[in-house]
Amino acid sequence: MRPGSSAGVSKRVAMTSLVSFNPATGSTVGEVSVTPALAVLDAIARARAAAPAWGALSLSERLALLEPPEERLLACAEELTALVTAEMGKPTKDAGGEVSWVAKSFVETCREIAASLEPEVVSQGSLRSTIHHVPHGVCAAITPWNFPVMMPHSLVLPALIAGNTVVFKPSEETPLVGQRYAELIGEGLPPGVLEVIHGDAETGRALVAGGVDLIAFTGSRTAGVQILSSASSDLKRVILELGGKDPLLVLDDADPLAAAKFAAKNGFRNAGQVCVSTERVYVAESIAERFEEALAQIAKEIVVGADDVEGATLGPMVNARQKAHVVEQVAAAVKDGARLLAGGEDREGNFLSATVLVDCTHEMGIMRDETFGPVLCVARVASDEEALRLANDTPYGLGAVVYGGDPERAERVAARVEAGMVGVNRSCGGAEGTPWVGAKQSGYGYHGGPAGHRQFAVPRVVTVRT
Repeated sequence: MRPGSSAGVSKRVAMTSLVSFNPATGSTVGEVSVTPALAVLDAIARARAAAPAWGALSLSERLALLEPPEERLLACAEELTALVTAEMGKPTKDAGGEVSWVAKSFVETCREIAASLEPEVVSQGSLRSTIHHVPHGVCAAITPWNFPVMMPHSLVLPALIAGNTVVFKPSEETPLVGQRYAELIGEGLPPGVLEVIHGDAETGRALVAGGVDLIAFTGSRTAGVQILSSASSDLKRVILELGGKDPLLVLDDADPLAAAKFAAKNGFRNAGQVCVSTERVYVAESIAERFEEALAQIAKEIVVGADDVEGATLGPMVNARQKAHVVEQVAAAVKDGARLLAGGEDREGNFLSATVLVDCTHEMGIMRDETFGPVLCVARVASDEEALRLANDTPYGLGAVVYGGDPERAERVAARVEAGMVGVNRSCGGAEGTPWVGAKQSGYGYHGGPAGHRQFAVPRVVTVRT
């Protein structure tokens, strides 16, 4: 679940402004003007007017305009890091890591994307076909709040390099970060090439329904369904990275302590507000007790608090609505028979303890519906086959992990997990050049790597006889 604005300490849309609050303290971070529906259409029109000239530039000409932002991002890294922490609640260390990765790899990423879009030549006898990767036109880029710099980076940048103009709507939870990112990369671009709009779901619907050619969206499955439905009327192209309910399969030959350490790291980082957070764990009966005890002990030692709390590594939920969703899920699971081994305390504000639930079953909503919070749900299984059956019993299929002592056996199990990305004894992200892709209802199209970058362009095949 990746909600929009909500009650409590959150971002609130008034008639003309979007006020951003610090989820850890409730203090006001700042505000931006909401873009009315008619102004959304104006932004699309400006992007449409700029599209022919921008698309006509060569890849090298676009790169010359898009590589300079690296210096600006590096110079403003501290400012951007502080803004991410203030607006989203992410601890400074994690926020700094996100900003640093984007800034330090900016030029390298630009060149990698451009290389993926170079023309390809295919020959057959006297025929020579050249596959050109040409822009769609105007791209609507709609991004979430949990990685407010990395997510825009993954959608806006490939769209621009491919020759599209972009109308960018950052999450209403992190509008200030989105605005600053756009300012830093947009400086020096021709007018209309990168337009920024702000608002909640109403603004997003106006953008999706407007005259764009491509919609690139990262967010909830529910919103993805609505976008796909709206886009179908005039066959807009879409790239959707949606929610997940990622499983971890712990085989009977796994090191239970190593598996527990991984589960805690992958399940609790960013307060569990990661699309590929581990949410479900299926552990072999023979090592389950040791795994559960180790996981509970790790969870109990995690310090929860605002960024200025010494040793805190688990920050707040992004808003009161998201916290309430997680609390309700946990309470319902306990009522249905799950046991709390760690966490579950009612903390002040938007904070939640690292929580471990055991004796979980698929009759519980928390094992079926996305949580997006610092909660790990554990179920014991009798065999690899049972673990696979339960892991695949979901409409989601973004990421998954298999932990085992025999890597070859674990890899065989991983090949049968119905997910777009599966890690063996590690997180699910692949080697450089692989796409970020979801299966089933966790994705429609994909991005990242040469194959993903090319989805921001249209193949045009020109064939001549030599």
